[in-house]
Amino acid sequence: MKNAKRISANEAARLVRDGSVLMAGGFGMTGNPVHLLHALAETGVKGLTYVGNNVGERGLGAGRLLRNGQIKRAIGSYFTSNREAVAAAQEKRIEVELLPQGTLAEAIRAGGAGIGGFFTPTSSGTLLAKGKETRMIGGAEQVFVQGLRADVAFVRAWRADTAGNLVYRLTEQNFNRAMATAADVVVAEVEEIVPLGALAPGEIHTPSLYVDYLVEAHTTLEDLGSSASVDPDAQKADATRLRMARRALAELRPGEIVNLGVGIPTLVAELVTPDHGLMLHTENGMLGVGPAPSAGGALEHPVNAGKVPVTELLGASYFDSADSFAMIRGGHVDVAVMGGLEVDGQGNLANWAVPGKPLLGVGGAMDLASGAKRLIVTMMHTAPSGAPKLVRECSLPLTARGAVDVVITDLAVFRFQDRRMRLVELAPGVTIDEVRAKTSAPFTA
Repeated sequence: MKNAKRISANEAARLVRDGSVLMAGGFGMTGNPVHLLHALAETGVKGLTYVGNNVGERGLGAGRLLRNGQIKRAIGSYFTSNREAVAAAQEKRIEVELLPQGTLAEAIRAGGAGIGGFFTPTSSGTLLAKGKETRMIGGAEQVFVQGLRADVAFVRAWRADTAGNLVYRLTEQNFNRAMATAADVVVAEVEEIVPLGALAPGEIHTPSLYVDYLVEAHTTLEDLGSSASVDPDAQKADATRLRMARRALAELRPGEIVNLGVGIPTLVAELVTPDHGLMLHTENGMLGVGPAPSAGGALEHPVNAGKVPVTELLGASYFDSADSFAMIRGGHVDVAVMGGLEVDGQGNLANWAVPGKPLLGVGGAMDLASGAKRLIVTMMHTAPSGAPKLVRECSLPLTARGAVDVVITDLAVFRFQDRRMRLVELAPGVTIDEVRAKTSAPFTA
């Protein structure tokens, strides 16, 4: 059997040339080939096209490449969390192509499978579909996306055998599995290299035929950035947001598969008990999400879509990002609960971009808004300026058209039927006159 060649991180960095297309796995800093990226940052390689869900955190992972000016173009889903990436885009030091997270994962999987491209309903009718080929398929508009390949892929796995078979840990499959199939040269950074035969064939996630080189490097707490440990203060919420989270939980039915977005929706996970009979899904590759652990971080626990360490429930399972979004687009997720910036009277949602800021972070919102069977939006009724967030027509870039089923605010609960909004509940102490005064969207009561 052909063995993958074992090399150092510095030797791996020399495989990348000026102008290369480089893929790097990871979701936030978990499952991130941080040692390979740091070694590359020590070279003079420049003009890179970087493909990854994000560019790491400031000064970590691909964040060092960005800081060094080595990245010319970035293709990914969520760059907003790195302020240096935002600044680089604003100053036109890098070119950015933003893809919805599920579209990115599927484009990489398509590239690895030799498929030139595919049509997807995600992003239809939004800014991200502008200039792209569209086609009506099955009564729905779908957007064409080309497959993605790279010259070199840096991936991170937990264990490898000497042949190059890879096993990933918990939610660290994320983009790594697809990227390992989609490059001319694949380098796997791994926690441990074991002898041939030490990995059971049934536990292998990435077969050895994809992997060219192995680099053994051990993960430290510093490598994990903000996911290194649980922040107890992050779990605290004011009474209003907790009440909204409880109201969202009341909308969920036993047996449902539910995806929770960041912000107020995340609080729902802390309220779920086994008696609710729910299975929580996170788009970075886990079904059966439990509440935050009392201690520890991403070295001991999986992470959710907010890159926060979580626990697992009985019956939990793990998978990669491409499979996760196939579940979403395929209609296997019953409910998505997410935040919003604007919802209009036709049930259109805007929640990923605001005026005056670069369009650098869509994440999985578009996939979830259009793919889940029901969409519940939790948001404050008005913006900090006092402007209504329930509007006659969305002025912000759309996430999805006509997708919203329920809106829960600090003042009221609304339902949509036939793209018309109906007030069904007032929050304690709130009058209908107050709601009317703070709502621009037409509604019935």
